[in-house]
Amino acid sequence: MRRLLGPAAALGLALALSACGDGHEQPQGRTVAASGERLTVKAAPVADLKPVAATVTTRNMGEARARIGGTLVRLNVREGDMVRQGQVLAVVADQRVAYETTAYAAQAAAAEAEAVRAQADLVRYRTLYEKGFYAKAGLDQVEAAARAAQGSAAAARAQRAASAETGAQGAILAPASGRVLHAQVPAGSVVVAGQTVVTVTAGQPLLRVEMPEAQARALKVGDTVSLDARDLPGAAQTGSIIQLYPAVSAGRVTADIAVQGLAADLVGQRVRVRIKVGERQAIVVPRRFISTRFGVDYVRVVDRAGQASEVAVQIADGPTAGEAEVLSGLADGDVILAAQAAQ
Repeated sequence: MRRLLGPAAALGLALALSACGDGHEQPQGRTVAASGERLTVKAAPVADLKPVAATVTTRNMGEARARIGGTLVRLNVREGDMVRQGQVLAVVADQRVAYETTAYAAQAAAAEAEAVRAQADLVRYRTLYEKGFYAKAGLDQVEAAARAAQGSAAAARAQRAASAETGAQGAILAPASGRVLHAQVPAGSVVVAGQTVVTVTAGQPLLRVEMPEAQARALKVGDTVSLDARDLPGAAQTGSIIQLYPAVSAGRVTADIAVQGLAADLVGQRVRVRIKVGERQAIVVPRRFISTRFGVDYVRVVDRAGQASEVAVQIADGPTAGEAEVLSGLADGDVILAAQAAQ
């Protein structure tokens, strides 16, 4: 049979329970007197950043092309090699051109021999003419023959030189100094005139990005672009737009971004960047006003009575590393305290 506690016993039990609870932490959201650094929250215009993927490239791509058709007899470079402008990258040979050069050389030799013979005839005829053995008409005829032989010899020499130059054009030269990006035509392959054999990076390394034309209208030369530091170790975390291409291709606009310390070792690498495409109103506060416990972010808000209470907020990265954008939990005009004042 249970016994009922008297009024005095019940009061004693309540006091004992109250004393046992004094050591426990007060629940979150408790109200305390406000002290410390204060900040009045005010919405302000911030850049509306769009995450996009940029590609590591160079200002230009130099294509070393075959100037004549034939067989690629030698490839002197491979991907990743550094080359200088004018360096011989590969050699194309055409046996037919070699045979033509030999034939033209023989024709030039015959024409030169004929010119020598005609010149000797002219000297002999001129001597006999001066002694009265030949008429003036005969001398004129011999002089014309000598001039014709000299012209034929000159034409044969020019034809021989042209054929030799055609053979020399089999050497494929580097169009610019840079790094070999592609060299995928193996030796022994048949190539045609104008075919690209080696591709060389040329010019300043940069990031190239494509944006939809509707969003690209907000882009301007000189705008700052933020980069993901994990994608480009050793490079700067920000860049600037240095060129906007005027042509629209498939509804997209191309822009070039200069980044300090960017290397063209991995041309074609994808890099995450954030580009300004406009402005919007947002609440941005320094991160020292935000505390985090168990994965939840809190801000201490001061009410009209001067008391501070913790309010859970949702935040995102701010314009700088020391700032955070408050997406929810605060309103324009709220007064908050620095997190250090919560101690």
